[in-house]
Order: sequence, then C-alpha cells, then structure tokens
Amino acid sequence: MTRKAGPATLRQWLNDGAELALIDVREPGQFGEGHAFFAINLPYSRLEVDAPARLPRRDVRIVLIDADDTNGGVAERAASRLHEAGYTDISVLEGGAAAWPQSGCALFKGVNLPSKTFGELVEQVCHTPHLSAAELQQRLQDKAPLLLVDGRTPAEHRKMAIPGALPVPNGELALRVLALLSDKQTPVVVHCAGRTRSIIGAQTLRHVGLPNPVIALENGTQGWRLAGLELEHDSPREIPDIELTATHKAQREGAHRYAQRAGVAFLDATAAQAWLDDPTRSSYAFDIRTADEYAAGTLPGAHHAPGGQLVQATDQYVAVRPARILVLDDEGIRAPTVAAWLSQLGFEAAVVEGGIRADLRLPTITPPALPVAPTRAQASTLRELAQAGTPILDLRPSLNYRADHLAGTQWTTRARIRSHAAETVVLIADDEVLAALAARDLQEAGTKTVLLADWQTARDSGLPREATPDSPSDAEAIDYLFFVHDRHDGNLDAARRYLAWETGLLAQCTEDELGVFRPLPQA
Repeated sequence: MTRKAGPATLRQWLNDGAELALIDVREPGQFGEGHAFFAINLPYSRLEVDAPARLPRRDVRIVLIDADDTNGGVAERAASRLHEAGYTDISVLEGGAAAWPQSGCALFKGVNLPSKTFGELVEQVCHTPHLSAAELQQRLQDKAPLLLVDGRTPAEHRKMAIPGALPVPNGELALRVLALLSDKQTPVVVHCAGRTRSIIGAQTLRHVGLPNPVIALENGTQGWRLAGLELEHDSPREIPDIELTATHKAQREGAHRYAQRAGVAFLDATAAQAWLDDPTRSSYAFDIRTADEYAAGTLPGAHHAPGGQLVQATDQYVAVRPARILVLDDEGIRAPTVAAWLSQLGFEAAVVEGGIRADLRLPTITPPALPVAPTRAQASTLRELAQAGTPILDLRPSLNYRADHLAGTQWTTRARIRSHAAETVVLIADDEVLAALAARDLQEAGTKTVLLADWQTARDSGLPREATPDSPSDAEAIDYLFFVHDRHDGNLDAARRYLAWETGLLAQCTEDELGVFRPLPQA
C-alpha cells in the first residue's frame, strides 16, 4: 500500500530544506484550475514518458497529488508506475488537492506559478521602471529614439507582437542588446504577452549594467490590445545575429558580477562532475542557448532549455526543489545571467567553465521499458468493428475531438480509461507510446484485446464523422486548460482576468511560499 502524507506533513516537508518533488498527476486542465504553489504537473497520461528527465534521482522524496480520494485512485496508480520505474520514496497526499487548504495554503489557478509570482516580487523589490501602452504608442508616433524588444520565444513573437519589436528572448538579452544600440542614451523597452517576462527582461539588462535606460512595457501585448491598439501578426523578424567582439568583455564582466551577487557558483569541470556524481542530490544540466545553436551541437546529455523560458517556466523543466542546476552556454554571458535568476528562484545554480565544451560526463536519461503498442487496425477492420458495436475510444486532444471525430465514439484520457473496459476496445490516437500506456490500463481493467488506429486511418474508414463543439464539455475536457485560454485571441475580458490574476498572486501566498525566493535589489 502506498504511504500517505497529510497536508500538515507535506507543508513541513516543503520547508525542511531537503529535496522534494511535489508531483500533481492530474491532467493539465484540472491542474490549472487549482493546485499547490510548488506542485509540478506530470499528468498520469504521460507519466512514464516525462518522469525520467524531470526526476533524475530515483530515490528523491516524491509526493503525488490527485484531485481527491474519490477520483479513481490515479495517484495510487501513478505511484505504482513510478515504483516500477525504480523510484523508491513515494507518498500520496491524503485527501488530494481538495485537502491542501487544510495546511493553511491556497490552491492556485494557472501555470508557472513560482516564476510568475517571483516576477511580481522582483518588480516590487527592484522598482522596475515601466510605461503604459499609450505612452509607448506616443513615443513611437513621435519617432523618439527607442529600441523595442520582445522577450518571448520566436514562435510567440511570430503569432503576435507590438508592431516593430525585435525578437530577443530574455535569455538572449544580455548577449545581444548592446550590439543593437548605437549610444548609451537610447531607451530599451522590453515587452512580453503579460507581465513576467517584461519585468524579468528589463531587470536582466539593469542587473548586468546596461548603461541605457531600460523600461518594461506594462501588461505586454494584452495591455496593448486593452488600450485599443492593433498587434502585428506573422512578423518575419528573427533573433538578430551578432558577432562576439572585444566589446563583449564588458558584458561578460557585468554578467559575472550579477551572478556573483546572486550567489551563483562558478565550477571547473572537476567540481561540476562532483555535482553530477553526487548520489544524494538531484542535478540538472541545461544548454540555455537558442534552438538553432543547440541543434548545431551541444554537450552530450545536456537538455535544451532556452534561458528565458527556463526562468519563465522553471517548473516545466525542474521537478525537484531545491535541486542543483548547471547552466551551459558557449560565451560566458548568457549562462551567468540565467544562473543568477535561478539562484534567486531558490535553486543551487552554477556556471560551468567551458560551458558546452566542458569535459563533463552527463548522465544519460534511461526511460523505463514501455508497454508494447497495440496491434494496428486497418481502415476496413475499423469499419467492421464499428459496425459490430465495438467500443471506440478517442485519445486525441479534446479540442481536436470536438472539431472532428467518428460518430458514436467516446473521448477519454488514460486517467479515466479504466471505466471503459470491455472485451475488445479500439483506441484512436496519433501518439503510439501514449496509446500503449493507456492500453495497459485497459488490459489491467479486464480488456482482452486492444487495437489502435491513427486519425488518418479513422478518416480512411469512411465511417460517419461529426463535430461536437460542446462535447466533451469544458468540465470534462480535463486535458486542456480553459483558464483565460483565449486572452491572446481578442477576448479582452479574458485578458483583464489574466492580468488581475498575475497581479493578485503575491496576496495569495504564505510567508513560507515566498520565503524561498531571494530577489536582489537593483544595484
């Protein structure tokens, strides 16, 4: 039987200084509607796929969270799967997420809670300069000297941006911005979609000592739209290329000073290897350069996490607190800057001498053995089974199912699939691995034969298809986070709700939740 930990015990563990992975195994929609502040979402639907990279140490202390004790035992099933994968120290939160408020802590909506809350705290501590959308628009109309940069990912920039902004993700700012300026007087304005990356981007440049005035655009692209202004879509601009020259010596020195202020360790290969080989600590190694640079070559075993995103969404890369994080680049500017932020977020961060060229032996992530995928059904077989009344379950994303599916089929997820057990079941899925995991659960529930068809095969079957815009309902579509989901698609009320959510995060936190953060005041 899986060990149970009560809410009070879990809160004590979160504050005892030892490593802990607080894993919420619900689907993303359930997680985003209310979860513990430091919970990491590893949905049961893909648990065995994602766990090895997120939980590198097999004996790390793990607490699993489900919805409540009446939700079909998903946390207990997750514990069993993790035990099979070699994890040894696993407990389940007694009463699930519904019981967490008994600890005196709130359940939070949304995602990337620690990083976003930290951004609000940074703005308070550093008094980050900001300007409104109307003020920026006036400066642009007046053709005032200005460098406008978008601190988000290239994909987000292409979708929508403030007109004329250059895509310079936050992790690239310290390296690239100086080369884009012709003097020390031109203001730099950093924007994102909301608040966090505008604040962190502006403070990055201020902390590394950029002499120019640096300002965060208040409320990002959402604030721009709320001011009645139009966004630019399908921007053709790419991250600006630069050449490293002697002038980058000052940037490197500024990044190192900032990292030293934040308590970042600077390790040679021997010391870094000692971190990696320490069996008592969880260590991660990230190449934080751009995707193109990573694809061109990296240190074997290093995981890619663009620097801005590693700070913005740390919980999507690191599941253990307070883990060790080795940050790698190839020029000595980006890694110290990103490591400084990670240190302030409460991790033990280090820069490795030589970066991606360091003589390090990084551990290879060995995924657990996965179930064999079900036998594939041809279009003709699928048609025969459907006509015979065989249950057909659609495992594709719920919004894809709403848009188009075979008439009479049922949408579900792995977390709920056991209730659909029958003699023979057909799964419609485009991801063979996730289908294999779901098939195993079905077979354990009594299904003797499981067949698999991808969506193309389903269409080729000629069976009737339909769209059901309201089915599954928002409440049933637990794989999708509807929380202000359309804030980027012109829904101004959703944008207002989202911005109110961001600015209200600090007020919901307890003293010990905020106590892990160490934001540096502006030097």
